[in-house]
Amino acid sequence: MACHVYLSQPVYEFAAQGSWDTDPTRSQELICPRVEKSSPATPMAVSQEHYGDYHRLPDYAEDSPPEEEEQLLVHVTEGLKDSWHHIKNLDNFFTKISLAAKPQHIYHFHQKNGFACMMLSDIFELVQFLFVVTFTTFLFCCVEYDVLFANRPVNHTQPGGSLAPDRGKVTLPDAILPTPQCAERIRASGWIIFLLVMAATFWLYRLAKVLCSLLGYWEIRAFYTKALKIPSDELCNRSWQEVQARLISLQREQQMCVHKRELTELDIHHRILRFKNYLVAMVNKSLLPVRFRLPLLGEVVFLTQGLKYNLELLFFWGPGSLFQSKWNLQPQYKRLGARLLLARRLGRSMVLLGLANLLLCPFILVWQVLYAFFSYTEVLKREPGSLGARRWSLYGRLYLRHFNELDHELHARLSRGYKPASKYMNSFTSPLLTVLAKNVGFFAGSILAVLIALTVYDEDVLTVQHILTTLTLLGLVVTVARSFIPDEHMVWCPEQLLQCVLAHIHYIPDHWPGNAHKSETREEMAQLFQYKAVFILEELLSPIVTPFLLIFALRAKALDIIDFFRNFSVEVVGVGDICSFAQLDIRNHGNPQWLSQGRTEASVYQQAENGKTELSLVHFAITNPCWQPPPESSLFIGHLKEKVQQDAAHAPPAQRLLAEAPFSTSLLSDEGPSTMPDALLASVLAHPILASQADRQRPGSTASAAASILASLSCSQLPRRSYPPPLGENSVYRSDSTLLGDSVAPSASHQGPLTRSVVLSEFASAEMSLHAIYMHELHQQQQQQPPPPAPSPASFRTSEQAQADATTPDLSLGGWEEEEDPEAQQQQEREKC
Repeated sequence: MACHVYLSQPVYEFAAQGSWDTDPTRSQELICPRVEKSSPATPMAVSQEHYGDYHRLPDYAEDSPPEEEEQLLVHVTEGLKDSWHHIKNLDNFFTKISLAAKPQHIYHFHQKNGFACMMLSDIFELVQFLFVVTFTTFLFCCVEYDVLFANRPVNHTQPGGSLAPDRGKVTLPDAILPTPQCAERIRASGWIIFLLVMAATFWLYRLAKVLCSLLGYWEIRAFYTKALKIPSDELCNRSWQEVQARLISLQREQQMCVHKRELTELDIHHRILRFKNYLVAMVNKSLLPVRFRLPLLGEVVFLTQGLKYNLELLFFWGPGSLFQSKWNLQPQYKRLGARLLLARRLGRSMVLLGLANLLLCPFILVWQVLYAFFSYTEVLKREPGSLGARRWSLYGRLYLRHFNELDHELHARLSRGYKPASKYMNSFTSPLLTVLAKNVGFFAGSILAVLIALTVYDEDVLTVQHILTTLTLLGLVVTVARSFIPDEHMVWCPEQLLQCVLAHIHYIPDHWPGNAHKSETREEMAQLFQYKAVFILEELLSPIVTPFLLIFALRAKALDIIDFFRNFSVEVVGVGDICSFAQLDIRNHGNPQWLSQGRTEASVYQQAENGKTELSLVHFAITNPCWQPPPESSLFIGHLKEKVQQDAAHAPPAQRLLAEAPFSTSLLSDEGPSTMPDALLASVLAHPILASQADRQRPGSTASAAASILASLSCSQLPRRSYPPPLGENSVYRSDSTLLGDSVAPSASHQGPLTRSVVLSEFASAEMSLHAIYMHELHQQQQQQPPPPAPSPASFRTSEQAQADATTPDLSLGGWEEEEDPEAQQQQEREKC
């Protein structure tokens, strides 16, 4: 039975005008769930099984005591009268602009390089829309195509002053109608007038939004300049980690958040990524209906920008959405009793939204076609093979994204994995298509060569009708045919290529390892890493398909969605309602198959799939080394560290692996020897290839190599405890054993803050890649072993015991600090190596 907790503490917030506002949503009934131990047969079978109501989650790190919180809420520092003290909506402050409130922008302001760039982007977006509408209207109503195509003669003035038809010379002004005749054509078409009115209304709405945004841009520019002490001309040279560190320091001085004395890195990420974490979790739990099996095509994934926009409108910020005030789930969605009624209400909202999309389908479709035509036609003419290039799909970005991973971190990680993924996809060839492509390319190339030779001999050949069209089409056919012909120097090693892809994307299904050579694996990879032509086609079909997905496929999931938001939403003090998976809580969401055995109480329904919780925790700990994780997460990190040290004791020496790094890097890279982080990865990835027969037959060879490199990094103290690093450091890694030497990074005197931050980021990325490889290898080994007996309830530590264990050693991944004496530990590492 559930326990009911009544909170009667009013929350007061200091508004910009100096008045006090009472937030009534804090005085509400919160229900603590009692989790059932039985797990459903399927992960998302929530219609039959419930796990209790929404609950409030205490903050582990920096909660103020109750007696201090009342003083904190009424305290304003003397002399601090700027508008960013005691900010009411920190979500808008950290992420995006709201028209209803004072616009604020922190993260996107930094990522988009400041006021000038953001202002110009918004202005040119308005100009671009106006240009597309105006130019399209001009092409439809103001051009005489019979004259342009020389189907009708043009009357030109002769020397005697008379007009006579002339078929030999047509100028561009001859094909353009006079302004009165053009205006008459526009007025005669009711559809064109209706479309112009719709476009003008939308453009005026966008103009008002841009004007409000410009005020917010200017205010946030003042915040960067005055509060964070970052001038506009230096913003491009500052990393987000430094901005985040200054925000945390500023909170201690000026109390931007009125609910707690200090902000943590996790608090800031929760506010920036509140809604994105929900989408990542919904994709991870296979809740969104984006997978379909079609005749002749098999299983396809359909998730477009238009569908994603409608999902966000429906769940997060649209009228009648599940959230209120952008940071709180509506109270009725937090209770178990009204789930059926709320599911019917959500289903009606989905139908109405689908009908609205169906009504607007012609207009959206016309805009999509026009925008795609103006955007890609010139690129296709200049580079016919550009549509054969690949890109990470929208579904792939959500599937591969860690919880609490910022946009720029995800973009950098997937960019590093682009070349390995392309090499893996290109390694698959069809012998039949290769033969056809060679012959088609030969015939088309022969005709093209003859036409080009004739054109060089006499340029009058270009005046022949359709000759330019023929040259263009033949060139396109040759380019497409070449794309199906594999590189004759390519080496077939799909398992190593897939391992290299895993090092950067961090997530692959369990059945991919060992099956990298199969076409089924390639087809599933293509769902994450799609052709650009497929992306364009999906976006063009989105206005037609999205209404039916909302009305039929998504409405069938309404009850599951209601249960998902209730079961996986928690309230964090000073942050609001967030996705519980984003708390990186091993006890509640860990998976026993991912090193969480004996440390998690989560049922199958509560577990994150594919080790998402564990890998996200490691990723966040590495990218935010000053963050103090909660006790259960600290225990997991400590267990992972001990496991690495144990496996490293039976692994080849790190010097031997790094000695193979130059050859390994050239083996797995297109560009030969690369940077030190790439060499660390390459030495691990190529170890199964270069190892001796005895080492190759040893189970977990790749895991042992990754553990050896990670353990060697534990000897090298990474100066990441304070940001930015001390000026006296002369390398990123300090190692008395000279494992990495002084050549890892240039001296601090020769590098600025951004350069040092980039080097640290590269090594953090390499460290996370090694952890991803290591954890996946251990997961595969654990799957091959018989399942251990279920742990008894007494085996789980209490929160007091976990807190006591977590306060003794610092178990953060950054730096890998040891409990023993550093000199003795370094001496042991020298003897082992």
